[in-house]
Amino acid sequence: MTTMPFPARDYLPVLGELADGFAEVLRTADPAAAVPDCGGWTLRDLGTHLGNVHRWATSVVISGESQRQSFDDGPGADLASWYADSAKQLLDALEAATPEDRCWHFAGTEKVKAFWFRRQVHETAVHLTDAHAAAGTAVTLDPAVAADGVDEVLTAWLPRVSRWHAPPPLAAPLALRTTDTGDAWTLHPGEPPALGPATEPAATAEATAQDLLLHLWKRTAPAPRLTGDTGTAEQFLQAPFTA
Repeated sequence: MTTMPFPARDYLPVLGELADGFAEVLRTADPAAAVPDCGGWTLRDLGTHLGNVHRWATSVVISGESQRQSFDDGPGADLASWYADSAKQLLDALEAATPEDRCWHFAGTEKVKAFWFRRQVHETAVHLTDAHAAAGTAVTLDPAVAADGVDEVLTAWLPRVSRWHAPPPLAAPLALRTTDTGDAWTLHPGEPPALGPATEPAATAEATAQDLLLHLWKRTAPAPRLTGDTGTAEQFLQAPFTA
């Protein structure tokens, strides 16, 4: 089973590898290619978005305070190089940061800089799969990283879901399980649903860590295998609860 979250600095080489992979897709694929699960975006739009997210996160990590998001900064002609520089700025800021220092963020976990080490890994991982989908290729995420991404959705995003959406309905306990890493989470009814003891669930949803992560982020992926009260599982899994 996966130990989650990882120690903050263990995310740095993962982030570097994911960012390098994203930059490579930008270098080799058609920037006008459509991104299937991103609402009409092209690959160029996706690269611009992720680069600006990195730059915004860099400013938050350095200051420790909330910063205005500005996605007006364009990458110019060389999208891949601009994105790579954005990722380098972020990696440099995280390398210089003390993970335990207080820091603003938007999620439901302790307000320390460690949040951004993890968040930017999973921001990049999901968008890397988006970039490959636009390019007509595929990428396999490290299963432990993908499982940690599932945990981040359930521990950081779900508690604050009302910032973006109505809490997802959950009538009875639901277990989410990864078939490749052996990790499991039990969600219990509430406003919003919350993780709790691993009691006997009314329903279970099982998939590989990557497929479960992508399903939670409403990306195209094989649907989890549902057992028990499948209606309970379907209602929860179909609801949006990330920004």
